[in-house]
Amino acid sequence: MPYNLPATRVLMNNLRQVMAEEGDARSRLDQVVRIIASTMVADVCSIYHREADETLLLIATEGLKEEAVNKTRMGANEGLVGYVARTAEPIAIEDAPRHPAFSYRPETGEDPFHAFLGVPILRTGGVLGVLVVQNRTERTYRDEEIETLQTIAMVLAEIVHRIEEDQSTPQPDRRFRGQSSENLRGRIFCEGLGYGRAVLHDPVVPAARFFAADQKQETLRLTQGLKDLRTSIDRMMLIDGAALGEDPRDVMEAYRLLAHDNSWAEKLQEGVRSGLSAEASVDRARREHRAKMQAARDPYLRERLHDLEDLDNRLLRILGGDENKPQITDESSVLVARRLGPAELLEYAKTGLKGILMEEAAASSHAAIVARALSIPAIGGIEGLTTLIEQGDYVIVDAEQGQAHIRPDDAVYDAYKSRVALRSERQAVYASLKGLPAQTKDGETLSLMLNAGLDLDLDMLDQAGADGVGLFRTEFQFLVSESLPRLEDQISLYRRVLDRAAGRPVIFRTLDLGGDKVLPILNQLREENPALGWRSIRFALDHKGLFRRQLRALVRAAGEGPLTVMFPMVTTPEEFREARALLEEEVAWTLKRTGKTPSKLEIGVMLETPALAFSLSDLAGEVDFLSVGTNDLLQFFFAADRMTPSVSDRYALISPAALRFLRMVAETCKTAGIRLSVCGEATATPLAAFCFAAFGYSSLSMSASSIGPVKQALRSIDLAGFRKGLDAALEKPNGAFRNQVLGIAIEHGADIPDT
Repeated sequence: MPYNLPATRVLMNNLRQVMAEEGDARSRLDQVVRIIASTMVADVCSIYHREADETLLLIATEGLKEEAVNKTRMGANEGLVGYVARTAEPIAIEDAPRHPAFSYRPETGEDPFHAFLGVPILRTGGVLGVLVVQNRTERTYRDEEIETLQTIAMVLAEIVHRIEEDQSTPQPDRRFRGQSSENLRGRIFCEGLGYGRAVLHDPVVPAARFFAADQKQETLRLTQGLKDLRTSIDRMMLIDGAALGEDPRDVMEAYRLLAHDNSWAEKLQEGVRSGLSAEASVDRARREHRAKMQAARDPYLRERLHDLEDLDNRLLRILGGDENKPQITDESSVLVARRLGPAELLEYAKTGLKGILMEEAAASSHAAIVARALSIPAIGGIEGLTTLIEQGDYVIVDAEQGQAHIRPDDAVYDAYKSRVALRSERQAVYASLKGLPAQTKDGETLSLMLNAGLDLDLDMLDQAGADGVGLFRTEFQFLVSESLPRLEDQISLYRRVLDRAAGRPVIFRTLDLGGDKVLPILNQLREENPALGWRSIRFALDHKGLFRRQLRALVRAAGEGPLTVMFPMVTTPEEFREARALLEEEVAWTLKRTGKTPSKLEIGVMLETPALAFSLSDLAGEVDFLSVGTNDLLQFFFAADRMTPSVSDRYALISPAALRFLRMVAETCKTAGIRLSVCGEATATPLAAFCFAAFGYSSLSMSASSIGPVKQALRSIDLAGFRKGLDAALEKPNGAFRNQVLGIAIEHGADIPDT
């Protein structure tokens, strides 16, 4: 008989009855395979469970030999079942025995079956098993049948999960949630320590809500939920957007447009018409968006799919009411998510988060930037995170060492408490230094500046005791926008930054776009080596209209006050001169039309490419200052991609080659009369700060959390003595060079925590 919507609804109703019945999970599986085989007119329906050793065990079947149950196993790389589990994608084959991945198992009695349809059983991102239907005749499974079987697999995931939790069954696959302790490693997004109960960002749909008891009522609930979603996003644009300044308004506008997309809403309504509840229909769409996002290579497409998944999550929370709202209370809570947007994090942050754990690996993500602005300990790049944590699990976020301890034992927790007490003592010491200069024992004073990119970052100027903003990243306003920011929007942002700095110096870095920072509106093509590609000043000079608009906004924002601008990733003197000429033209243009010009204009360059270091003498008298961008400079210097974990930590700034190079740059700048500064993650440790100070770098720019430790360390050292010892060490380095430098620092009075 043809497979159609009424048949789907019958299947859903039957499954709803099975879920509502009492009894153990395995007996339910036996009922489920019989119902599926009967309704879908399949000769076989089988369920395979993914075991701890990655094999796939046949745990229920209708149509294959009963004696094969709990005996037949498929390897992770074996057969069509293994293929589905490995790829987490459905596969439909007209004649399975002819497929190269087919693996024949005589004990199952599958000889006469040809057509094969298999779908993964997914739960919270992990593959729990595989659901299969087979037919004797060769046939093509239609899209509706594949979609229905995927929906059924979603229901089955809850039953299979109960089997894993059943203590009478063999031990579950510990890759998934359980009671054992887990120690996970990731990348530090924002340093600190935090402890609390896990709050899962992705709403969980209870099994009891999978099916629609009243289709008309579910349709009304979904319609009202969509209406409430759209209203909440409109409210966020008016209220929450102001908390971050103008940047997130463009993100929220994208959310709003997607939320009003009729095709998305119709797909959700179609799920309800098939017999699903409103929640289950949204959850099905969410799983599809997530699967597509994981497979997408294009950055722009991934961003849009993430926006859709975020809307799915928001709608699920609205449909779930109070039961599905994030359970963040005054008690410590740790947010656990695959990925977060900046506006989402702001919503959670209002309730007092103690830590953030994410699967997303990019320290440059907007959520990571907001986390740093809010000073919330955060770790990202934790693979499989959300398959290992249950709602309410106790979690330690150790964002000093890049570790997350899930369900920690008493020994780990006691060690954490001791470290928190020590950290509190340190913070009190750092707070007492806020009003004091970063002056060494022998009287040399350095400026400790703040790296920033959002309004929120500027809240830390006073709290950290920063001397100003040594790097304001201007590109974030562009990256979160579906369209180019207007001139007035840019002027408004830059004026707010200058006002918040309250007379302290601010260095604006011009647009650092291109490469891995794709500007959606320009639909940039993927590059094989984005870090070495069409980016930063190269990108800006090739888009002079875009670049000049930003320069004009900076000049207009400064009015008759001082303005300091620096150009990123300059490789040749010609690039600097071309960029400087454009800026000077905008100063002249503004003066002619407004009668105003900056009282003092300083123009600098970022040293991020080794090539520029050998052209600095050519820029004498043209460049006011130079700022070493350690993040890019070190990766180019060592030919080691800083985004590749296997090499990113292999080459350090505290090494003879890197320090000799930086000393050479300092000597060249001294001869050329160019003021020296440095920004980047490498400045954030006391030992690196000592080295830069010894070479003559007078200004160090870093994250807010690093200013206190660096200031305390600088105030403890005899810099002249350290400089002499460092020069000697660079002439005769030993095999443990970092320890050699550390010993010299301690010899000259350095007070460095954890040495």
